[in-house]
Amino acid sequence: MSGTVLGFDYGTKKIGIAVGQTITGTANPLTTLRYVKDRPDWDGIEKIIQQWQPTDLVVGLPIDTDESETEISRRARRFSRQLEGRFQLPVHMADERYTSASARSMAGKVKKIEELDALAAKLILETWLNE
Repeated sequence: MSGTVLGFDYGTKKIGIAVGQTITGTANPLTTLRYVKDRPDWDGIEKIIQQWQPTDLVVGLPIDTDESETEISRRARRFSRQLEGRFQLPVHMADERYTSASARSMAGKVKKIEELDALAAKLILETWLNE
């Protein structure tokens, strides 16, 4: 597999998005999309997918430190199934434990709080790319 990959930091109010390259194993934060009428901004996601033409999508899977799943884990899995169904692209789940904390520790580089979610998506994606 080689090419462009999009990463998603799923949340119940907003979703951070990053873009990465399989060849370099690196990613960059793109944007954070807020929900529209209590649903993911599917139009915004579609525009990003059309712009970047990814080969694969990666969704962060929030798992508790004891490896158990939570309500947000189930919602992230549902979001990944919706992505796959809507855009007909392979979707991978990536353990996102500690990425939000890492993103917060890097927050000095962040100008707006929304950028934190895109930064978390970058970390999720880079972890997956380098596994």
